[in-house]
Amino acid sequence: MDFILPAVLSLGLISIISAIVLYIVSKKFEVREDPRIAEIQAILPAANCGGCGYPGCSGFAAACVAASSLDGLLCPVGGAATMTRLAGILGKTVERSDPRIAVLHCNGRCEKRPRLNRYDGLSVCAAASLLYGGETGCSYGCLGMGDCVAVCNFNAIRIHPETLLPEIDEARCTACGACAKACPKQLIRMLKKGPDSHRVYVACMNKEKGAVARKACAAACIACSKCVKICVSQAITLENNLARIDEEKCILCGQCVAECPTSAIVEHIKNKIESC
Repeated sequence: MDFILPAVLSLGLISIISAIVLYIVSKKFEVREDPRIAEIQAILPAANCGGCGYPGCSGFAAACVAASSLDGLLCPVGGAATMTRLAGILGKTVERSDPRIAVLHCNGRCEKRPRLNRYDGLSVCAAASLLYGGETGCSYGCLGMGDCVAVCNFNAIRIHPETLLPEIDEARCTACGACAKACPKQLIRMLKKGPDSHRVYVACMNKEKGAVARKACAAACIACSKCVKICVSQAITLENNLARIDEEKCILCGQCVAECPTSAIVEHIKNKIESC
């Protein structure tokens, strides 16, 4: 029994010394966090969606504090109001940014893009896109399996039961970009929401030549160049057999929508989609 007391004392002494060493080391290598990071994080929406380009709201808050200016930094979920409050905390100015929204660049509804085969496998767009082009003749079109729906933290997307295409709820979409990243065919992109939700865009990503694209989908862009010729603001160009609209130049006149022979160009006005 005589050895128990010395052993206990030895262990106690070792514990005390270890605690002192750990305390000294922790103080020496302590990383002091700017208190403004916590303050900024408190006003962020805590969605941790990654739409800002950083791993969560804490990463975005740290980036804002470290940056010399807020140019190029944006919380898409919080929007302009949150960025204004953030700028006030940091004593910086924030650049004005137009509200954006997720837009599907595919108008290949069932009646326009008939099924040629049936997929029998894992019902995930990412998996299906690795195996083949899809159940229709258009290998560029939406697969409709809902990867975008699964990643949306705001319940802003659903697969329409009739068209079998993703339908985006403007009232819920925060433009976080998660759906755009999840789409293996890059059919969802973030566009300017536009005044009163007025925007014009090409709802097609088919890069095949006109005849081939039209055969695969009745709503495909056939690169006929009619939209290019009629555009008074020179906002439309043809690239890889596909019309592209420069949203910075587009004046939303809608002439290209009426001119498009396949309804590949879509005009969205106040929650109503109009196409020729």
